Amino acid sequence: MGTMRLLKPLVVSVSSLFFVALSGFAHGFVMTPRSLINRLSQSSYYLTTKELWFDQTLDHYSPYDHRQFKQRYYEFLDYFQVTDGPIFLKICGESSCNGISNDYLGVLAKKFGAAVVSLEHRYYGKSSPFKSHTTENLKYLSSKQALFDLAVFRQWYQESLNLKRNRTGAENSWFVFGVSYSGALSAWFRLKFPHLTCGSLASSAVVHAVYNYTDYDKQVGESAGPECKAVLQEITELVDRSLETNKKELKEQFGAAELEIDGDFLYFLADAAVVVFQYGHPDALCTPLVEAKKAGVDLVAAYAKYVKEYFVGTFCVSVETYNQKHLKNTAVKEGSSDRLWWFQVCTEVAYFQVAPSNDTVRSSKIDTKYHLDLCKNVFGEGIYPEVDVTNIYYGGTNIAGSKIIFTNGSQDPWRHASKQTSSPGMPSYIITCHNCGHGIDMRECPQSVSSIEGNAQSCNIPDAVNKVRQKMIEHINLWLSECKGSGWHSM
Repeated sequence: MGTMRLLKPLVVSVSSLFFVALSGFAHGFVMTPRSLINRLSQSSYYLTTKELWFDQTLDHYSPYDHRQFKQRYYEFLDYFQVTDGPIFLKICGESSCNGISNDYLGVLAKKFGAAVVSLEHRYYGKSSPFKSHTTENLKYLSSKQALFDLAVFRQWYQESLNLKRNRTGAENSWFVFGVSYSGALSAWFRLKFPHLTCGSLASSAVVHAVYNYTDYDKQVGESAGPECKAVLQEITELVDRSLETNKKELKEQFGAAELEIDGDFLYFLADAAVVVFQYGHPDALCTPLVEAKKAGVDLVAAYAKYVKEYFVGTFCVSVETYNQKHLKNTAVKEGSSDRLWWFQVCTEVAYFQVAPSNDTVRSSKIDTKYHLDLCKNVFGEGIYPEVDVTNIYYGGTNIAGSKIIFTNGSQDPWRHASKQTSSPGMPSYIITCHNCGHGIDMRECPQSVSSIEGNAQSCNIPDAVNKVRQKMIEHINLWLSECKGSGWHSM
């Protein structure tokens, strides 16, 4: 919920990761690049990649518009206890959904004898209603429409399951899961459709839309620690100065000559640093930069080396992701969700990752005007993030739902847009450790390119993840049993 270009750019999520989204870092939520997805699909990364299709309504809010589109989904039934097992609905977020990933949800499904179904988000991947993503055609792309998609699909899937079992009116116990933006959708689904699910897990759930999200950069500074933060700030200052006198050579040094707009270039550099804190491997950045500082090495050159070798090389992030010319491309491409997520950013949630007024890590030139200019340039006049409307509709961190588990990693910059304090019926857990990043409860830490699911033993406090997972299991077990015992009448 993207570095943002959030949650994508919101952030990060192959089929199920949050976030890790798919074509690049996209400003805020790191997404799993296409090259990596192709490699992972050949491994045990997915529980299933078998595509299934559902006829979905285009506009749930119009009684006159009966248009439909094909929406992709997946099901995994290997652990399903056919008679009365629960159904886990795994929400796909702001990227192509290429299967049901083999993360911690697979462990939970086996434990509870659950079926796992996962619906691709409208417009993303292969689920686009249109053959062109013009601004006019994107008007049905919103979290509100997506929630209705999930509700309609849930009802249809339950009915189709009953038909297969030769039964009528039966209801399995449903539980919803999501990470990052899809984590927010998970919480919002329970809020808006409490009768359709026994509860939800909202991992790193960005439920609070924020216009100027300065806490994002502040968290980056805190996660980096004083020494690394000071080096990053020095690099930012050197880059800002060099942009004034040596722009062409500077951008070429980072392999980003195509980013003609300075703000795009600076956002690219900011995201390159953020990724390590968001996904739990800060030492990959801080160790070489601090060593370079102590050795008197050219810091801009040292950072350029990291950006090209790690951010672009290892993480396979495309510089094109940050190019507004690319974002203006209306072609429908399964492997590119950058324009789509930015549309949601520019209309619903903002999460503008602007530099704080002081003590900033990112360039102060990444300001509100840069974001608003991007929205206007990419989508045209009249596009503006209705943040207040979004928070009034869902409640922000004052969400008034029930039976929702909120989890966040202590080092994740996105946690400040999540619900971090518990309230009746909605427990919230902060998992604290040196490399506790985005969606850590579902993917462990640190999350790396070769092993997105991570390894709990790599955490400096491995028990931190396991303790919260045990709490998750207790809540899921309790709420499923309450749901089953009440015949769905008690919410």
